[in-house]
Amino acid sequence: MRKGSIKNTRINSEVQKLLAELIRSELKDPRVPEFTSVTDVEVAPDLKSCKVWVSMLGDGTAVEAGLEGLRSAEGFLKRQLARELNLRNTPELVFLPDNSIAYGNHMSRLIDAVAAADEKARSARGDLDDDADGNDDEEA
Repeated sequence: MRKGSIKNTRINSEVQKLLAELIRSELKDPRVPEFTSVTDVEVAPDLKSCKVWVSMLGDGTAVEAGLEGLRSAEGFLKRQLARELNLRNTPELVFLPDNSIAYGNHMSRLIDAVAAADEKARSARGDLDDDADGNDDEEA
């Protein structure tokens, strides 16, 4: 099975849905935050390993503790995957932090700060009545 094949894509989707449900409803480890999302899953074509990207609310120490909780529950999660999915091999799970949401929030704050500074500079110059894109609406 190739990495980008339809079968591999379908397996990734099924594993992601099942892991998200298992973590949300059946995992009782207090280290894993309640708002833990499985953002992406990549099952190797030989079905031997699976990278699982998770996003968690909290600071760096809470995320590390949550990842440690998921790693300790790997056996339980793997057993449940084997029970629910009919695969030749049940992959080893490797949990990785997904920092894309935190990165997106950081970039959004930076953009807001630049926009506010630009607005402040425009108001200091007194050209608030111009268009935002700098073009005048004069017709030729």
